[in-house]
Amino acid sequence: MSAHAEGKTRAQVRAELAAAKQAGEVSFGDLDYPPARPAASHKTRAQVRAELDQARAAGELSSGDLDYPPEQPPATHKTRAQVRAELAAAKAAGEVSFGDLDYPPDNR
Repeated sequence: MSAHAEGKTRAQVRAELAAAKQAGEVSFGDLDYPPARPAASHKTRAQVRAELDQARAAGELSSGDLDYPPEQPPATHKTRAQVRAELAAAKAAGEVSFGDLDYPPDNR
């Protein structure tokens, strides 16, 4: 059987191979067989970026193994001033410790 059985030239076959590699349709070894098909997306770049910004703002992104799954920030309705006032009151009452030498706090 001839190498030109399908009527293609060497250059045509090489071009098809290059296109298949570019499209992710060629596997290299046993670990990536069968080759994964790229997922088709119907979203624009702007839509994906907007979703990413929303996920960042909501604290839904992780950046590694140590913070997976991402922890949801606690929902609070207190202002910064209220939290600071509570901390000052806890310090005044001796309910807050400062380091290893002061743990557990001395509750008089």
